[in-house]
Amino acid sequence: MRVRRQGGTGIDVSGVVIDATDLDLLARFWSSLLGLDITRREDDWISLGPQLALQRVAEPKTGKNRVHLDLVADDFTAATARAAELGASAQGGLRENLWQVWQDPEGNEFCICRS
Repeated sequence: MRVRRQGGTGIDVSGVVIDATDLDLLARFWSSLLGLDITRREDDWISLGPQLALQRVAEPKTGKNRVHLDLVADDFTAATARAAELGASAQGGLRENLWQVWQDPEGNEFCICRS
């Protein structure tokens, strides 16, 4: 659904795309973590619902993400345990008792936050 805002330029965020060298690995990870179905699959592209997609790239991740996802969890303990079970790795401890930085199996950073 597209909503027009006052004074806007008519530009909306359609979704977030994560680069991946192994599309199937990251599709399994993000689909399982977020409970999203694969809604579109092409050779170099997988959509997980309407707002998250993965695109195949040739080069591996080499530096820190300039943009990352903040995920809000109703059950922080269960969400972080699930992320670890699926292959994510925690990057340090809980910050300000509110969020923790993680990396997906290819090293893309994201945060899991308490609701």
